[in-house]
Amino acid sequence: MTLDQTINFAVAAIRQFLSERPDSADTLDGIHRWWIRWPYQEESSLCTLSALERLEASGDVEQFRAGCSILWRRKR
Repeated sequence: MTLDQTINFAVAAIRQFLSERPDSADTLDGIHRWWIRWPYQEESSLCTLSALERLEASGDVEQFRAGCSILWRRKR
């Protein structure tokens, strides 16, 4: 898979996860490890961050601070 295909795969996986669990929120690491079922070996978390940034730019997700952590969730 090319980098763009990998990011698109992560975007689709995150959208699917949120459609099934609309109240979910997690850190970048949690989303990378638990929301995306990588087809081969686990990709770099930078791919997940790029996917989240694309989803944020399109208005699908937002990030917010909870204590010392940054969490991502469906935009409210």
